Amino acid sequence: MKKIILDLESKSDNFKELVQEALNKNIVNFLVSQETFQEFEKIGRVKLYSKDSSIPSKYLVYDDKSRFEENLTNENVAYKNSGFFIELKSKEDEREIIELSKTGYFDFIIVSAKDWKIIPFENLIAELHSNDTDLIASVESTKEAELMLKTLEKGVNGVLMKPEGVDEIFELKKLIQTKIHIELTKAKITNIQTIPDAERVCIDSTSLLNIGEGFLVGSTATGFCLIHSETFETQFISSRPFRVNAGDVSSYILVPDDNPELIYRTKYLCELKGGDRVLAVTNEGEARIVSIGRVKIETRPMLRFEMEVLLSNKVININCICQNAETVRLIDVNGKAKSVVDIKIGHEVLVHIGPGATHFGTAIKETIIEK
Repeated sequence: MKKIILDLESKSDNFKELVQEALNKNIVNFLVSQETFQEFEKIGRVKLYSKDSSIPSKYLVYDDKSRFEENLTNENVAYKNSGFFIELKSKEDEREIIELSKTGYFDFIIVSAKDWKIIPFENLIAELHSNDTDLIASVESTKEAELMLKTLEKGVNGVLMKPEGVDEIFELKKLIQTKIHIELTKAKITNIQTIPDAERVCIDSTSLLNIGEGFLVGSTATGFCLIHSETFETQFISSRPFRVNAGDVSSYILVPDDNPELIYRTKYLCELKGGDRVLAVTNEGEARIVSIGRVKIETRPMLRFEMEVLLSNKVININCICQNAETVRLIDVNGKAKSVVDIKIGHEVLVHIGPGATHFGTAIKETIIEK
């Protein structure tokens, strides 16, 4: 689990609001000072960090190497739960951070880099990932936090940030969400209808999609069919592992919700554009967020699949519309991609049963009939 540490060494006008929102989002790591420590004394679940050794915090953060070396001879100083804060300005600083991580004295090192960021942190992540010292990046914005948490795919172990408002705490929480799981079930094809022409939407993501992975798309918010990515080579067309030929313009697709407490919301395919984000889902139901590079809308012949799902002794009818082409594939109950031109009535495919009624993509409790 990635770690978020909030820098609350000084009190702002919205200090109490920031603390309450952090606790509401289960963010419990705070860097404190003499000015702010007492605000946390009676809160049992917080984990406090401090550069002041007189504060009974859980973690002591050194920012002076000579002070640390001086304490090496003091038998009364405990080194458990100690860390080091350092500003990275040069290659020499980078080497010093690596050496500090090898001493065995520090559980974590907080690194602040004002100028060069990406390359030094790539080097540090590569060096520190194999030892027991956590690398914490000191950042100035949520965008910078996201960058640090994803650098070299592995990312830093955590970030330290001074929040200006509760919205930034909200964004930070989104960055460290655990893996998203979406429940998949089987649906039986009950009818197949040919649509001579319709506007079809191809989604080209900025990520490479894997075999067994695609997007969940449906004609209604009741259910969504798992449309496979174009990861396969054929004799007539090369692999497009970033692409999903998703369906017609009126279909829904699952996208991440801005509220970290919710899993997803829906958008119409025709609404999507470059820069938007969607959920890529595997045949095991594991989901990740990917960004869109571009969207292509063209007129093509389509197929409309009607399906039924038996869930809790209740039959749920859903449908999806796909381009009538060999490269468009649904995923069968064995997790294998199957071309839509080979799918027959009676075949079973993987789907997700949705919330039903939605209002501007958000699920609501409302009576609604979609046919």
